[in-house]
Amino acid sequence: MEVVLAARGITKRFPGVLALDRVDLEVPGGEIHAVLGQNGAGKTTLMNVLFGLVQPDEGALFLHGRRVEFRSPHDALTHGIGMVHQTRRLVAAHTVLENIVLGHPRVRGVLSLRDARVEVAALCRRYGVGLDLGARVWQLSEGERQWVEILKALYRGARVLILDEPTSVLTPPEAAALLAGLQAMVRGEGVTALLVTHKLPTVMSACDRVTVLRAGRVVGRLRTAEATEDLLVRYMVGRDVAPGPAGPSGAPGRRVLEVEDLACLGDRGVAALRGVSFALREGEILGIAGVAGNGQEELAQVLAGLRPATAGRVRLDGRDITRLPPVARWALGVGYIPAERTEVASIGAFSLVDNTALTYHFDPAYVRRGLLDDAGLARLTRRIIDGFDVKVPHPYARARQLSGGNLQKMILGRVLSRAPRVLIAHLPTQGLDVEATAFVRAQLREAAAGGAAVVLISEDLDEIVALGDWVAPIYEGRFVAWLGREQADPETVGAMMAGRRREWAAAR
Repeated sequence: MEVVLAARGITKRFPGVLALDRVDLEVPGGEIHAVLGQNGAGKTTLMNVLFGLVQPDEGALFLHGRRVEFRSPHDALTHGIGMVHQTRRLVAAHTVLENIVLGHPRVRGVLSLRDARVEVAALCRRYGVGLDLGARVWQLSEGERQWVEILKALYRGARVLILDEPTSVLTPPEAAALLAGLQAMVRGEGVTALLVTHKLPTVMSACDRVTVLRAGRVVGRLRTAEATEDLLVRYMVGRDVAPGPAGPSGAPGRRVLEVEDLACLGDRGVAALRGVSFALREGEILGIAGVAGNGQEELAQVLAGLRPATAGRVRLDGRDITRLPPVARWALGVGYIPAERTEVASIGAFSLVDNTALTYHFDPAYVRRGLLDDAGLARLTRRIIDGFDVKVPHPYARARQLSGGNLQKMILGRVLSRAPRVLIAHLPTQGLDVEATAFVRAQLREAAAGGAAVVLISEDLDEIVALGDWVAPIYEGRFVAWLGREQADPETVGAMMAGRRREWAAAR
């Protein structure tokens, strides 16, 4: 089979980091080719080289056997290579059609939206994509937004699609539908897909071949028919990764967190929570499972004090904290790990020491006469880096320099270093590789074993079932059930996430 796209000896250095070390890659046409690796392995850097966003220090690119040089993404698009980035690049207030045509060279002249609608509609029919071209992007699900990004690339004539972590923020049904659509596109239309991921099931179920990167080097190339998940983990990590115990250790203690008939509004002024009640004891983990948009994000924000409750009560160790601001809750022992690690949980332009100060700026131990104790915060940051195995050259590195996995470990360490009474963890392993995921899960268990009450919000059913002492599927702002670990399994919980109700004991 013809090799459509190839990279030979690609090397890229950044200050203090060898991101790519003589990487070779061959992508046969008409296949889905996975590029697998941990966070920080060099996957995204390699894709940025292929798309002209980053210039290699050494090496060459070949398209259909001919050497090419991409000085910009425009050069790559001209040669039929499109890229769908991990971070959405859509204008939320614009329609689907407007987002697809935005930035196309023809837009520089006089554009007929009527003609463009005909062309894009034909493109949707050709590739079997069902989208309302007049809908605003903010009205779409994450899965639909991903298809808008893909259609943008196809509309510009891409025949080779680079997809960077395309399923990282999708629910399991959305991810399955996306992968099925990509397979149909590749098999039926001759498109070639280069899929960057760290998810082993995605590789095994949807991809034809896989190239594995570790620390900027290629450590494995094989057909997925010849691979196993255990083999790919060994390639990625360099050793076997133990899954860890099935649940948290330690016996539950006294009640720490009590939530009574909690309600709140979403960003659009519509009810997001509709009377949620539960109680958690020391050492317990509550796993809240739900499809995005069913109130779990708003619940996390209300518990953390970032969103006002319209009704109900939240009590911490018997004290009513419903109206307390976030800083007061932090001081009392509420820890919060947001889902958006780069937008909410950290400031990319700040050093790690300054990011640590975000959690400690009110702590008398690190504030003297109204000024932050920089030396003390630096020592604390170093302890977090060492204790949570954060791979970074020094505490004054910028947060934006860290890979997703290392940044998440830094955020986790910053929160856990305060030994919170209640830990709210929203999508704590989203987008992380196998090793980082195992590390974060182990830390959640340790926090519970140390006496914290943990509220874990996740869309990973296996994670919910493995970690939760209790599992509460949430649908349209309400808990569908309150399940003990022995009652919860992925099939039951998945059905309840979709709105199926069964009679289970919900009172404690």
